[in-house]
Amino acid sequence: METFPTLSIHQFDSDGIEHAFYVNRFSEHLHLHHANILHPHKHDFYLTVLFTEGTGFHEIDFRRYDVFPGAVFFLHPGQTHHWEFDGHAEGYILFHSEAFFQLHFPRLRLSDYPFFFSRRNVPMMKLEKEELSVFAELPKALLAEYQSGEQFRYRKIAALLECFYIDLSRKYAVQHAHLLGDEHRYASRFLHFEQLVETYYHSGNPIGFYAEQLHLTTRHLNRICRETTGKSPVEILQERILLEARRRMIESELSLNEIALELGYGEYAYFSRVFRQHFRESPRDFRKRYR
Repeated sequence: METFPTLSIHQFDSDGIEHAFYVNRFSEHLHLHHANILHPHKHDFYLTVLFTEGTGFHEIDFRRYDVFPGAVFFLHPGQTHHWEFDGHAEGYILFHSEAFFQLHFPRLRLSDYPFFFSRRNVPMMKLEKEELSVFAELPKALLAEYQSGEQFRYRKIAALLECFYIDLSRKYAVQHAHLLGDEHRYASRFLHFEQLVETYYHSGNPIGFYAEQLHLTTRHLNRICRETTGKSPVEILQERILLEARRRMIESELSLNEIALELGYGEYAYFSRVFRQHFRESPRDFRKRYR
């Protein structure tokens, strides 16, 4: 039994690939979709939220981040998340499909923006109090245009969206300068490796398989990963497998042994030992605590 539904952008106020875009005040979005967003779920779209009021936390792939005025969050498709608030929360929420972006910007990539470069990047940033009103102007304009019904509104929405992403990218790059970005000399190759990991992480293939797919030696792949993330290809692959393990522990009724076998661990004891080393609790304790 799956407990993490995947929400489609077409469940919200959108109409086809060209119009696969949504923006709203956060409080209104919460009112309309309360049953969905307060429970763990996934999306098939890219999401950005800017908070102007409220406190609480936002859990993304089992990591908790504080919600506060000036907090901005970014999510890739497929990430698991949910919110919990101490009271009233306000701000702006917007999301769109990759197809929407590519339709309007065929020569650009979403990974050009540092917060969408990699799922490994920090999914949030902080705006100072004096910056908040300035950064809120563009999502406010996006909402006004979205609700206007005017001709060419989606072309203007796309233009405003790019301006918003550029402003956020400049701020994000300053706050997270230590993280990899698209300017890194190995950026494109690392992205390709990350995409391969996303496709084959459950297959049990060794790192040599990924190096071969990239037409690299394992030594060169190791250099690429260490220079861009400080971690080896083995560590990156293992982190992705363990993320999937935690998701399946919550989403499915499979036994822990079955989950370990499905993810390429030959025996549960080894899987349990690796899990405990990473998270300082056993798989059984994690499943019980989270549920």
